[in-house]
Amino acid sequence: MIRMLRMLVDTCVWLDLAKDPKQSRNLRIIEELIEGKAVELIVPKTIVDEFRRNKVRVVEDYGRSVGSTLNRAKDIVIQQGNRRRIRSAMKLLNEADYRIPRPKDVATQIFARIEKLLNSSPLLQLSDDVKLRASERAINGNAPFHRGKNSMNDAILIESYHSYVQSHTKSGERFAFVTHNFKDFSHPAANHKLPHPDIAHFFSKIKSRYFISLGDALKTLKSKVTSHWLFEPYDQQARSLDEISEAIDELITKIWYDRHQVSRQKIARGTERIVDKLPDVPWTQRKNLVQRDIWEGALKSAEKVERRFGKENLGPWSKFEWGMINGKVSALRWVLGEDWDELYT
Repeated sequence: MIRMLRMLVDTCVWLDLAKDPKQSRNLRIIEELIEGKAVELIVPKTIVDEFRRNKVRVVEDYGRSVGSTLNRAKDIVIQQGNRRRIRSAMKLLNEADYRIPRPKDVATQIFARIEKLLNSSPLLQLSDDVKLRASERAINGNAPFHRGKNSMNDAILIESYHSYVQSHTKSGERFAFVTHNFKDFSHPAANHKLPHPDIAHFFSKIKSRYFISLGDALKTLKSKVTSHWLFEPYDQQARSLDEISEAIDELITKIWYDRHQVSRQKIARGTERIVDKLPDVPWTQRKNLVQRDIWEGALKSAEKVERRFGKENLGPWSKFEWGMINGKVSALRWVLGEDWDELYT
């Protein structure tokens, strides 16, 4: 067994733990490992603040989720069952509704346990050096700023972790950075279990490791307790509407960018021309013309897309990859209620 594992667990991991009561066993194992001095938490102040800011929202979301699931089950029974089965099933569901603790109470209790863990751990204060390095990441567009959004808290988080690891030089010490935020921290073009190249030097094979699964991090302890850590959420929660919409937006933006590159090639070859104003003629007579102000706007939009995703993540795509991208768009739109094969961009 290795020595104590010091872990920085990202806020998103704690929030996902709080959202899913099925993971209460996971939380209990963490509590036992901390009590047994096998695990120690690295807790920057930003994690405590962000966790508290999201507390009310997560409690409310969980309450609505449980309530809507029971109501939906009742609706299905009424629509599909015969009279006798309806009476039996409704009795069972109503009893379940009565026996289930108030969802808000369940979520509140889980939050209280997590807050107790965070509050009982030494609070890592934000240093000027960490602020400076995080700001430099923003200026240079390095991860987690590579997606074109304000990621200062994430930058402070990873720099705080790196600073903490550097300050501990005792032989045999082990550290882990655990996050579910693979979009900001993981390698964008490889296995999500690998850190982004901009932060890869923060990690090693033994001393400091990167994880996108709390269970995988704890398994490195190789203890009897963690050998039974098999309750990672394999039954994944349904994606939120925001998450699905964000995925659709990313896909259609990449499709637009690919088509924009095709237009660039046609203009370079002379098969399409830029004109000051499109003539008032049927489309078939002007399909190879591009109005100058529209083209200039497209060039600016393409630059924004490149800053958002990085040119290395924008193709060119093979026929298979192109089919997968369009298939994903169609499938996600179908989930949101549209007909199949809706590929407008």
